[in-house]
Amino acid sequence: MTASSGRTGRPPLTEARKAEIRLEIARAAVELFVAQGVAATTGEQIGQAVGVSARTVWRYFPSKESCVRPLFSAGIDVIAARLREWQPGHPLAELFDPTLATGLLAATGPDGATGSALVRLTRTEPGLRAIWLQTYDEAEPAFARALADRAGLPHDDLRPMIQAAMLNAALRAAVERFAWSARESTTGTAADLTVGETEVAETLRSALVIAAEGVS
Repeated sequence: MTASSGRTGRPPLTEARKAEIRLEIARAAVELFVAQGVAATTGEQIGQAVGVSARTVWRYFPSKESCVRPLFSAGIDVIAARLREWQPGHPLAELFDPTLATGLLAATGPDGATGSALVRLTRTEPGLRAIWLQTYDEAEPAFARALADRAGLPHDDLRPMIQAAMLNAALRAAVERFAWSARESTTGTAADLTVGETEVAETLRSALVIAAEGVS
């Protein structure tokens, strides 16, 4: 009898499903980090919160700190897309409005308060800080390409590279300032979230106004 050459067992995961699992792990890790700290959180706990094994967690991420990376990097594509849509002649500060702030807050975690708490943890957790800074380091060339496309310039042109560096630094400073000074919501109501979105947008706009003024 000839043995069957067909594959048996569970079908392979699609790339979309893999991305979903990564995001589920990331959100579970954030909730645990915020609730009990990074040191007290284990891969087994993260996996249990998602319904997967610790082995699966480590298959997707090399360390527990790196589990949050999808949440940090989720906003990069959002901002790059907005840069490409940014109309010439319009102030840089108009790039961010409450609509974009909503998208950025949604990208950082289950809710804005948790996202802000995660950013605050980067101040005291070296492992999270390294992932946070690495994310912005990777964002800079993405922003530079978007600005170059918008201006019709080569991707290696110095102007969009410098503009991207200034924009990137302004964004990080604004997000950190907002997160570190934000008051934790006690009710979690829709009104609280709306205020948070407005404050994020205003902080980002203020940072971009300063960046646009340059150094004098």
